[in-house]
Amino acid sequence: MHNPDQKHYWDEVTEEKEFPTPFQFAEFEKYVSRDMSILDVGCGYGRTLAELKSKGFHNLTGIDYSQGMINRGLRLYPDLDLIKTDGEKVPCGDCEFDVVILLAVLTSIYHDNDQIELISEISRVLKKGGILYVNDYLLNQAQRNKDRYQKYKSDYNIYGVFKLPEGAVFRHHTTEHILKLTESFKPLVFEKRVYNTMNGHISNGFYYIGRKK
Repeated sequence: MHNPDQKHYWDEVTEEKEFPTPFQFAEFEKYVSRDMSILDVGCGYGRTLAELKSKGFHNLTGIDYSQGMINRGLRLYPDLDLIKTDGEKVPCGDCEFDVVILLAVLTSIYHDNDQIELISEISRVLKKGGILYVNDYLLNQAQRNKDRYQKYKSDYNIYGVFKLPEGAVFRHHTTEHILKLTESFKPLVFEKRVYNTMNGHISNGFYYIGRKK
C-alpha cells in the first residue's frame, strides 16, 4: 500500500519530524470507552497512543512501516506496543479491534487504489460496529498550493498531489473523496479544521469518526 521510497523518507527524518495535528479527545471519548481495543495504523513514534495511555486508555497497539519511527517510539515510550509492518497488510486478525485510528496517513498514500486497499484492511480488522477515527488534510486554495497541485497533476494524474523538495509525495483531498473512501462506514462526525503541518505551514484539514456498518 505504501511506496517504498516513502519509507526511506520516514526513516531518514525519524528524529527531526514532529506531528502537530491535534487529536480530538473530547469527541473521541463520546464513542470510545477506556477498555476498548485500539489500533493506531501508521502510528509513527507513538505520540497519540502515549496521550491516550495518559488519559486511561490501556488496550493500545500501534503499527508503522518505518523502522526508524518504531525505534524512536520504543525509546520514548518503552511501555507501548509498537509493531513494525511491511506496509502491505495490517498484521492483525479479522474483527480484532474495537477502534482504528488513522492520523495523517492518507496524505502519504496518494494513489486511490492504495487508499481503498488500506480502508478495506482497516474494515477487516475492525469488529462490527467498530469505530474509525481519521485526521487528514483537505485541498487548499492558497496560490502556493494551487500552483503545486497543478504542477504535479500531470505526473500523478490527481489534483492535490505534490512533491516536497526532499522527495516525499503527499496528497490533499476533497471532502467528496474522503466520504466516498469511507462509504462502508456510517459517518458520525465530519468536521473541517485548519492544522499546522510538520513542515511549519498551515493546511485545511478534517477529522472524521465513522462506525463500521
